Parts: sequence; structure tokens; C-alpha cells
Amino acid sequence: MFPVDRLLLVAAILLLIGIASSKFSARLGLPVLVLFLAIGMFAGSEGIGGIAFENYELAHGIGTIALAVILFDGGLRTPFSSFRAVAAPALTLATVGVLATAVITGWVASAIMGAPLLEGLLLGSIIGSTDAAAVFAVLRSKGLHLSPRLAATLEVESGSNDPMAIFLTVGLLQILTGGAESAWELVRLFFLQMTVGAVTGVVVGRGAVTVINRIQLDAAGLYPVLTAAAGLLAYGLAATLGGSGFLAVYLAGIVIGNSRIVFQQGIFLFHDGAAWLSQIVMFVLLGLLSSPSRLADVAEVGLLVSAVLILVARPIAIAILLAPFRYDVKQVAFIAWVGLKGAVPIVLATYPLQFAYPNGLVLFDITFFVVLVSAVTQGWSIPPLARALGLQVPSEPEPPVMLEITSLRDVDGDIVEYAVTPRSRAQGRLVRELALPEGAVIAMIARESHIIPPRGSTRIELGDHVYIVMNPAVRPVVDRIFSRDPTMEPAIPAETEFLLGGWTTLADLEEFYGITPAGDSATTLDEFMRARLDGAFGVGSAVAIGPVLLRVREVENGQITRVGLRIREAAAPEAAREAAPSADESPTPQ
Repeated sequence: MFPVDRLLLVAAILLLIGIASSKFSARLGLPVLVLFLAIGMFAGSEGIGGIAFENYELAHGIGTIALAVILFDGGLRTPFSSFRAVAAPALTLATVGVLATAVITGWVASAIMGAPLLEGLLLGSIIGSTDAAAVFAVLRSKGLHLSPRLAATLEVESGSNDPMAIFLTVGLLQILTGGAESAWELVRLFFLQMTVGAVTGVVVGRGAVTVINRIQLDAAGLYPVLTAAAGLLAYGLAATLGGSGFLAVYLAGIVIGNSRIVFQQGIFLFHDGAAWLSQIVMFVLLGLLSSPSRLADVAEVGLLVSAVLILVARPIAIAILLAPFRYDVKQVAFIAWVGLKGAVPIVLATYPLQFAYPNGLVLFDITFFVVLVSAVTQGWSIPPLARALGLQVPSEPEPPVMLEITSLRDVDGDIVEYAVTPRSRAQGRLVRELALPEGAVIAMIARESHIIPPRGSTRIELGDHVYIVMNPAVRPVVDRIFSRDPTMEPAIPAETEFLLGGWTTLADLEEFYGITPAGDSATTLDEFMRARLDGAFGVGSAVAIGPVLLRVREVENGQITRVGLRIREAAAPEAAREAAPSADESPTPQ
């Protein structure tokens, strides 16, 4: 048997065990990263597997690639609206928060270890950041559902705090090993990392969107590969230019994930699988690096450092830095607790070994121990803590099927899935009563394990998953109809006209769109407009109702069959009846 044959066999067995462990992680009450690390430790030189692996440079390389893949997938799944809403507090935590946590932890750690202050600060810098892989795995599990603002704060913080941790670690190592020229050089390095990383990520992300939509590949399977190449390009280019590759790949993911790209669902599924594979490989490999006997030697110091980090340093930093951003006490406490450590600190702990720092192996073992403590104590307790603090929100039921447009060209259309909840306006209504705008049609209804072909007489029931094919322009309007929470529903865009059927009633306008014209609720738009226009109407004739403008867009056999509805930007007085259109105005919708 060739060595590669045995390597493939061992890799397959470890992957299968890792996948199986993820299935039972929720039942065991442990995050998957703990199980993956445990698998690596059991397979290691002091475990039942007996695999001797001490190549820290290789582990650093594989860990870096895996983290890039995980961060890219996290960026793809981060809505830009969420990123923008929490950018200020999250980025504050990702920079000043990491610095404050590292300083407090390092100062106390130096006393605990009896080591110089700079060495303590080095350890604090290594373990001071929140790990994106660990946070994404916990927050996106089925057992935890938080408010969008709270979840986004934690995700954006963990996805963007690596540059600060890397800067502090590398900077302190340069000082300790005599490689730093001046403090100004370190400050310049930090700003170079952040600026180049951010610019590169956005530029590569936008360029990737253009290429993905225009290249017109013949094989659909190449689009996820092309997207992955864009993510790796963002990392590699930023790192080559002296910037943060991790920040670049995360921002590139956000840009691509929030853009209209072909074969989007397939791309997302590919990168979800790639992120899981990366997590398994990375944590199992890092587990192989550990030595239980060495961990026992640093257990006392590791426990004390973990207590300072988890119970003192991060809570103090979080409480002070979040004070201006209007988070309540429960949210601040929860964010302080979700300071999960994972692969990033372990990968950073290989830096002292690569710099040939004398106590590098001790720092690596302490870091590994702290990660285990954090994962076990914090990881399993996050869902129950969220419930105890009342921060859990109802989860949207999982759709039983998936539907997507698989065109390999950029098409002006979306397929959107809506879960019908108790607060949805669509619940209990017949399909023909939904007053969907022109450009939106129900393609399929999934009810439990059944597919229901939609007809006008089909009733929308609680728990249904309704799939609608629509023009992107009418998305905000359809969102209102299926909104899960009417108090947070999107507003109808101003100065954007969308079409309704002439049979839509005034009651429908009030129910679905919040527009209340005077008249009998059973009156249709056709009847209402013909009455207001005294029977003298044509294509282009309009009726104003406050800031709402209704315009005739199609007439058949003397009846108004299509009506354009537009919310005017300013509620300036406008004639209730406008002149009939000129002869060159088209009778078709515009």
C-alpha cells in the first residue's frame, strides 16, 4: 500500500467520525468544535490512533486556508443590512475590544505565569479574539435563534477581529525577538492591515460579481469553484499587499452574497459544505497537535487564565465599549459571554513556534487548554443562557423543499420562499384574495410533506411554505403580504410603480398595503376609479389619494384591468383627475 493510500483511508475515517459527531453534538450538549478537537486528540500520538503529528508550520498553513473558507462562507450569509446596522459597535469590539481584552488578560497572566509582562501580553493577544468558526457554528445551529441585531453583532465582531489579534501577536513577537524597528512601524502595520484588507475585499468582491454574471460558463458546477477562487484571491492579494487576508475574504463574501449572481443557491450550498469540511479538517488537525500530558502540566495556569479571560477581561471590555450603543443589560451580558475561542487562537499560538520563541510550546499548550475550557464552558451554555435571558426569538420553520432558478445567465427574477406564520397577513386567505402585484406569481406551496399546486381557490394555511416567482422590483410589496411581523414590515418604495389587477378591492389595499381610500371596502379598483373619473378615463388617467397615485394602465372592454400604484415622494397637492394620455402613450404596463 502506498503512503497516500493509507493517508486517504485515515482521512476518510476521521471525516466520517467528524460528520457523525456533528449529528450528536446537540444531544450531548457540546459544540461541534469540541468533538472535532477530541477526535484529533484521540487519534493523536497519545491517543488510540497513535498518529504522530507535530508539524506546526503545516498546521498553520492548513488552518489559515480553512479559516479563509469559513470566513468567506460567513460573509456570503451575512445580509448587508445587518452588517451596516451593527458596523459601529461590532467593529469597535473587533478592534478596541480585542486590545482591551488582551491587555487585561495579559497583565494578569504575566503574574500567574511568573513571566515578563510582554510575554503575558503576547498570550493575551493570542487568546483575546473571538473565533469566527466557533461563533458561526453555534449561532447558526438549529437550537439558537436570536434577534437580527444581536446575532449580527456577534457574527460581524467575530468575522472582523482577526486583524487586530494578528497585529498584536506579530507586533509583540517582533518586539520580543528584536525584529521591531519602532512603535510607529507597528501602528503603520495595523492601519495597513485594516485598510488594504478592507479595500481589497470590496474590490475583489465587486469584480467577482461582474465576472460571475458575465462569463457565461457552460458547466453550472464551475460557478461555485469560480466563487471560491474569488475568495482565495481576496485573501492572497490582500496578504501579498500587506493587508489582512481574513478581513478581505470576509468582506468579499459579504459583497458577493448580497449581490444578484447566477446559480446563487448552488453557490451557497457548495460553500456551506466547504465550510463544514474546513471546520472538521482544521479542528481535527489541531487536535492532533495537542498532547494530553502537556495539557495536564499547564492545567492550573490554563484554568486561572481562562477564568480571567472569560469572567473579567471580556466582560469589562464589552460593558464599557457597548455603553454608547444602546444595548440593554441582558444583551451586554450575553455578548460578553459569547467570547468563544476556537481555531484562531490555536493558529496564532503557532506563531511563537515559527518565530522560534523560547517559551512558544508552553504558550501553545496554554492556548489550547484555554480554547478547550472556553468551548466546553461557554459553548454548551449559550443556548440555555439565551433562553434564560429572554433573548431567544421564534425560529422560522425549515422549508421541506427547495426551489431555485438554475439559469446560467443573469435573469431579472427571483424565487422567494415565505413561511406562513400566525402573524402573516396571508394566513387563511385564498390565493385569489392575496392581491399580489403584477410580476409576482405563486409557483408552489409546500405543506408538511406534500406539494400543492396553487389555484385561485387554494387556501394559505399556517405552516405553509409559499414559493413565489417575482420581479425583484416588487419584492418589498410581496414582503408586506407575507410579513412575519407587521410592526417591522418593509415600506412600499416611494416613486416606484407596481401593477395591481382591476379586481383588487379597497379592503385589499387597506389589509395588504395600508392604503385606506374612502368607499365601500368591497369596491374594486375598477369600480372605484371609474366612479372617481366620472366614466371619462383612458390609459394614463390617474386618481390621487393623499400621497398615493393610482393610474390606469390597461383597459379592456370598458373595464380597467390593470392599475399602477405609486407612493409619491412628497404629498404635494395633485389633481384628483389627470388629463387623458396622449395618443402615443402605450396601453401596456410600464
